[in-house]
Amino acid sequence: MKKIFAGLFLAGSFAFASAQTISFDKTTFDYGTVKVGADGHRFFTVKNTGDKPLIISKVQAACGCTTPEWSQEPIMPGKTAQLKVGYNTTLVGPFTKIIEVYSNDPENSRSVINIKGNVDASAPAAAEVKETAAVKATKVAPAQKARKMESL
Repeated sequence: MKKIFAGLFLAGSFAFASAQTISFDKTTFDYGTVKVGADGHRFFTVKNTGDKPLIISKVQAACGCTTPEWSQEPIMPGKTAQLKVGYNTTLVGPFTKIIEVYSNDPENSRSVINIKGNVDASAPAAAEVKETAAVKATKVAPAQKARKMESL
């Protein structure tokens, strides 16, 4: 009887060892301090450390301020893929967000990765800087100034 249980245990262990297995280069990405309007896209590397194709079926962010993008193509054994995560850097202040990654990994069908950082309000957004520069470069004739002032 002991031999039967030992055989079943070993067979079950081998089945999981030979399956697709998800791993990440990091599970937390720290943005540090970024300026308002800065590029909020960062990348996680996903690796299939198993010997069967890994399929990421869904990636879900905790809120609308975080947007994940991933390939629907299977990740072959030993290969990697990029998981792109975007954060809306117009939202000022510190942030900590989780992203759930669902896959066909039998041991870890739901993985959680994190992003954190701080959006600094002391620096203007890139769009504001361009707009201010455009206004300064505009020449306005004295008659136009008077009309613009009246309309205010």
